[in-house]
Amino acid sequence: MVEVFKNLYVGNEADCSLARFNGMAVIHACKFPCHRAAVGYKNSLPPAHPNYLILENGNNLFLNMVDMEQELLPQYTHPIVRTALSFIHKNIGSQNILIHCNQGQSRSASLALIYLACFGFIANSTFESACVNFKKLYPLFQPGLGIAKYMHKNWTDLMNFRDSVSYTV
Repeated sequence: MVEVFKNLYVGNEADCSLARFNGMAVIHACKFPCHRAAVGYKNSLPPAHPNYLILENGNNLFLNMVDMEQELLPQYTHPIVRTALSFIHKNIGSQNILIHCNQGQSRSASLALIYLACFGFIANSTFESACVNFKKLYPLFQPGLGIAKYMHKNWTDLMNFRDSVSYTV
């Protein structure tokens, strides 16, 4: 678990139980095991399920987020990112937040990068400049091909999410 900004940490699946034990708010950026266990399904959910993408339960935000080779689809990923940004923004002033995925290299780190860039805490003129600056904070950052394509293609939209982030989720 690495602190990338005041009260904002990025980590892997092993860091999850430690963070919860220490009373941190946690964004679980992984379908398996976290979203699947929290929502209670074995294989897949139908897209019409109310928690298909997101389940917020107290200090925990469970995201149905996967790393794929192909670009992540905006119709699924945009709501996940917006909700994660809102969750961070709502909690960062009052408590520590861990964003974790399975390995702590791609999904969790990408959400932290988007938050820091969107709110102007790192350079954000291009996806590439944000990556260079974020790697200084979190050298383990290695976005999967799908999320890297998604961020590169949708960078301008992502940087405009700041205006749509609500203070309550």
